[in-house]
Amino acid sequence: MRTKDSVHVIDVRVFVMFLTLCCSLALVTQLQAQSFEKTRAENWHQWRGPLATGVSPTAQPPIQWGPNKNILWKVALEGQGNSTPIIWGNKVFLLAAVNTGIVDPKLPKPEDQPKRVFGITFPNTQYKFIVLCLDRKTGKEIWRQVAVQQIPHEGHHRDADFASASPMTDGERLYCWFGSAGLFCYDLDGNKLWQRNLGKAHVGASLGEGCSPVVHDGKLVIVRDHQRQSTIEVLDARTGATQWKRDRDEKNAWATPRVLEYEGRTQVITAASNMIRSYDLKDGTIIWQCGGLTGNVTPCPVVEKDVVYCMSGYKGYAVMALPLSATGDISDTERILWKKERGTPYVASPLLYEGLLFFNQSNQGIWTCLDSKTGNTVMDRTRLPGISNMYSSPVGAAGRMYVTARDGTTLVLKRSSKLEVVATNKLDETMNASPALAGNQLFLRGRKHVFCIAQEAEK
Repeated sequence: MRTKDSVHVIDVRVFVMFLTLCCSLALVTQLQAQSFEKTRAENWHQWRGPLATGVSPTAQPPIQWGPNKNILWKVALEGQGNSTPIIWGNKVFLLAAVNTGIVDPKLPKPEDQPKRVFGITFPNTQYKFIVLCLDRKTGKEIWRQVAVQQIPHEGHHRDADFASASPMTDGERLYCWFGSAGLFCYDLDGNKLWQRNLGKAHVGASLGEGCSPVVHDGKLVIVRDHQRQSTIEVLDARTGATQWKRDRDEKNAWATPRVLEYEGRTQVITAASNMIRSYDLKDGTIIWQCGGLTGNVTPCPVVEKDVVYCMSGYKGYAVMALPLSATGDISDTERILWKKERGTPYVASPLLYEGLLFFNQSNQGIWTCLDSKTGNTVMDRTRLPGISNMYSSPVGAAGRMYVTARDGTTLVLKRSSKLEVVATNKLDETMNASPALAGNQLFLRGRKHVFCIAQEAEK
């Protein structure tokens, strides 16, 4: 017969067992999170890399290469190739849009269409929207999927294409955003898990779409700023179901959002012409906002400690340092930490590297460096030798920076307050996509090929 004391002893034992189990589960979760952070640091899982600053904290990429030097592999690709390769483990993921030449006779031929700015025409042929996975060691194709085949509803700038957004992986799933052609999720072996049609965007002047997806804590963020109703939408990364969606008072912009945790809330920071906004990832509430950028915002925000840096360079120049602790509308207030109005990029995103903020002017090879804390100019609009035009965003690792021009020239610069050229490398191919870094490898995507460059490949 049980006594009250024996029941009490049993209750205590059960409680101790429960507490031990909870502690064990918490420890396992912590170890898993630490393991993921370490793995992420060793890869290039999203646009702008593991830190979302353009810097790899672990990579040791090569310094010199050429057509016959340090090319580990080179693979021909279909499509123009503007999106950045994504690296995870032994796999390289790329997106492409390939013209099949299959004509819809009901649509006007390009030559019969009215004249548009930049000579842009609307397609009358079907495109295959392709997801491609290559072996990181050899470049051999592991798998490919045609996400969808259809005729795009509008055109794009001659230097853009229909697959300009970069994919992203969280280590479990691959998220591929083709804009108006749809959103597709695969496992890393190429099995489709879900897909969504989020409707058509209508970009001003039909310049094309290009904002990349971001995943954080099981939530997928999609920003669509265009000439009709712009939106931000957050989906369940596992199922694709919409969790919340908010309208945005914005026109054309292509800046990929920055998502981060700060003081118990997860902020989704979006840069655009009317306002820089910080949304609460949980429910879409606007935490703070600030005006001050120019039109057609394309560079993505970068964060260091408790400050976010946003910039733009179309029809004017602007770079702003804003506190993550802000609330409400801080436009034209003392809450803005500092602001500059010269030498900022139109297309390329900045490189934030250990307290120094590097960027080019407009789409030119003119280089500026600011002290990120004070905004003081460290290097002012200095000509990059051999670079006249660039869309690619700079990347950094091992105390070096890699700046790629559209003609295939890449400068390797020392991370320094002075312009110190370590090496000049050239591949004979047009390059608009930004580089990716992982391990001892550098990945460059041109209009026709993707290159894996590594020191041990020297012949």
